[in-house]
Amino acid sequence: MRPASRRIDIRRTGIRRTGERRSGARWSDARWSGGRAVRRRGRRWAAVLGAGALVVAGGGLLAGPAQAMATASVAVDFPTHCIPPAIAGIPPIDGTTSAQITVDNAAPKVGDTVTVTYTVVEPAASNPVDLALPADIMTPTGKVTVGGAQSEDVTVTGPKKNGPVPGKGAFPSFSMTGAFTVTAPGEITLSPGDYNIHTSYIMELDTPCTVTDPPAPVSQKIIATDGGGQVNERSIRLGAASGKAGAPVTVTGSKFTAGASVTLAGRAGDAQTGDTATVKADGSGSFSGQLTVNDPATTGVVAYEGTGWDAAKGAGPRAYTVTQGGGEIPDGSQRLTSSVKAGTLSMAQAGDSVALSAVDFGQGGASTGALNTVTVKDFRGGPAGWSLTGKVTDFTGPGGATIGASALGWNPACATKSGSPSTCAAGSKGTVGSAGATLASTPDGTFTGGEFTVDARLSLDVPAFSAPGAYTGVLTLTLT
Repeated sequence: MRPASRRIDIRRTGIRRTGERRSGARWSDARWSGGRAVRRRGRRWAAVLGAGALVVAGGGLLAGPAQAMATASVAVDFPTHCIPPAIAGIPPIDGTTSAQITVDNAAPKVGDTVTVTYTVVEPAASNPVDLALPADIMTPTGKVTVGGAQSEDVTVTGPKKNGPVPGKGAFPSFSMTGAFTVTAPGEITLSPGDYNIHTSYIMELDTPCTVTDPPAPVSQKIIATDGGGQVNERSIRLGAASGKAGAPVTVTGSKFTAGASVTLAGRAGDAQTGDTATVKADGSGSFSGQLTVNDPATTGVVAYEGTGWDAAKGAGPRAYTVTQGGGEIPDGSQRLTSSVKAGTLSMAQAGDSVALSAVDFGQGGASTGALNTVTVKDFRGGPAGWSLTGKVTDFTGPGGATIGASALGWNPACATKSGSPSTCAAGSKGTVGSAGATLASTPDGTFTGGEFTVDARLSLDVPAFSAPGAYTGVLTLTLT
């Protein structure tokens, strides 16, 4: 995404000569208690609307983390926080997930692609209602945390395949696969990460489950050796691991050739689908674009330079699954479908000029004021956070007199609007200068976004015998 920039003229009201005067209806038919669903009223609607919901099956004591031996895969247990669909009227539940990571190559070379399989042996979720769920209505997605010699999150997805689930029955085990490229020699650890279960029955519902205290225990260790060749460091990540046919997915990339034209494309196994889009890498080799995925057979997304897929000039595939409505609609029921359209990252400021207070000639000191409030709206709905930075020019005054950019300092503050998925963090108090400093930011995450207001107290350190008159500098804010 192209950074957004705003310029603010900062003007001192002038340096006074000594002796001058200063100028002046809720869906809540069921609740979860003690591992059993207690229906209060509306029994029939609770059963139907909650049919696709998932809920953690009880708490209990956690087993100690299993220790993974080098090149050996073991099942591990970890605490999980799951959020059932809101329409089910069930509060978030904390439980335990048992999972295992396996690979197709435990001794790869740098540059090799390793396929990982994330198997949830015992999900921290079960069917919360008496209504039985049919087969093949679950589509799982998740991520595997890579550590050790290299660090990244690998997207994994699973097929829409499951056996029938009886009422109040436990959800079955499921597996998800993905791949990553080995970029460094040494020991690489693999741990299970967050996962989501999408259900397609009567309506489309999601139950995201996150690792309570990440990272989860290591399930698999592999040993990578130096391949001796040049490593392709291009990489991409997706804003979502799944979506319905016709929905766009955000693709961000890094370490591509600066200024290169990059093709985004869907993959069905080893074959490219007809879903493509083109973006251009910026001066650092990074890009952000959207690919509309129409082909229901899609299993992944790639990005590459040139006229066709080339592993040496591309990245991916990153696992992606097309989810669709499934199952028969019961008599007397209607399937309702809605969608949420992804927006943009933007900012607006309350003004473009700031008048700092005057100081006395011969005394100098702090010329103070307040930055015009900046409102940041992150409506992208993906995993990326944002950063708002600022830098300032020298302040120029009468007769060519200057006050250096390093004389301007600020004390930032940032507030997050209620309901925003992300939380804004203010930058550090200190010098702004020509090199710049961070005003505010939010971190990357599984799901980010929101609305934020950013402010700062400004202070210009004016030398005691600066020539009397007005001094002007320009503060430029950049949102990325």
